[in-house]
Amino acid sequence: MAVERHIDLAAAAQTPASARPDWRVVAAAGVLLIGGALYAAQGYGGRQASLYLLGGALGLVLYHAAFGFSSTWRVFFSDGRGAGLRAQMLMLALATAVFLPVLSAGKLFGQPVGGGFAPVGVSVLCGAFLFGIGMQLGGGCASGTLYTVGGGSTRMVVVLLFFMAGSLVGTAHLPWWLARPSLGTISLLQELGLAGALILQLALFAAIAGVTVVVEQRRHGNLLHGGGTKRGWDSLLLGPWPLLAGAVALALLNVATLGVAGHPWTVAFGYTLWGGKLATAFGVDLSGWEFWSWRGPSQALAGSVFANTTSIMNFGIMAGAFLAAGLAGRFKPVWRLPWRSLATAVLGGLLMGYGARLAFGCNIGAFFSGVASGSLHGWLWFASALAGSYLVIALRPTFGAAKA
Repeated sequence: MAVERHIDLAAAAQTPASARPDWRVVAAAGVLLIGGALYAAQGYGGRQASLYLLGGALGLVLYHAAFGFSSTWRVFFSDGRGAGLRAQMLMLALATAVFLPVLSAGKLFGQPVGGGFAPVGVSVLCGAFLFGIGMQLGGGCASGTLYTVGGGSTRMVVVLLFFMAGSLVGTAHLPWWLARPSLGTISLLQELGLAGALILQLALFAAIAGVTVVVEQRRHGNLLHGGGTKRGWDSLLLGPWPLLAGAVALALLNVATLGVAGHPWTVAFGYTLWGGKLATAFGVDLSGWEFWSWRGPSQALAGSVFANTTSIMNFGIMAGAFLAAGLAGRFKPVWRLPWRSLATAVLGGLLMGYGARLAFGCNIGAFFSGVASGSLHGWLWFASALAGSYLVIALRPTFGAAKA
């Protein structure tokens, strides 16, 4: 099967100068955001309403800044342009500078908080590698899937559905994977102390950004910074945003999530829960699955999807991206899709869902929040997912497709 060139998320969300807001979409998105927040507040409390609106803000930022991970890595590997990776390093540096002192203290705004920690083992190594392959085939990561679905991508609806399916299959196999070799949870904060962990992480971010500068200068002789070029207050509302502005906003919103939810921003468990709910609705008995007998998954499956912090934020992200697409005048779903595009959407979604479940998260929960928390598994996830992405990109010519 040929692997076709996928949509570049960074280009997809850029607003042409002639674009005007679609006020019908804006109004519908406004009703969805306000109505959803009121529903959450009434039924599940003020915290859930706040998390829904935080998700809305994340969706708007992701869309307006076109802040993707799959496209960013693809562009660097295939064309040597590193603006997206540098923006990710800035985002991680800002989040780390807040997360590590807060996690060291154990509280934020008087509320107990915990970081995004997970074991360092074969499960993460293999799961992140599969996720890296899947996000290049699918044309988007976990957060990218949400904001492009909200922005009107019909292809990414397919990715979302099969992400849920792959994640559900992953819950059946996860106990076996957890029995594979593991070093256990390793916190750089505990191992090195606050100062040591902070210095090491910031040095690593600077080194990665420096590598992208060297590569881009050697290949092109100049640096591109990425994102929108418009100036003025209208660009803040209508987009597009510079990548660096998106990086700063995402870091701040993750800190806000830590304060409200008590844990950093996560995405993948929302897909797992939705998959479990749908399976149960279609008569699948999950009571015998070990994963669904564990306390957290069991409680989430028994409750409403609006009661789960990750799930309600995911809904908010889609609603926020819907609003952003309306403001940008770009909510225009395409209903006819080539069969090869659908096939890779299916495969990409399955691999991302399965890989995220094995790796204790996706590009957000494992990479962004894990690394910012000082969890070594986040760095392992990054290296493994990069390797999976590189494999797909390197093999594209073999499958008869030009590099993206």
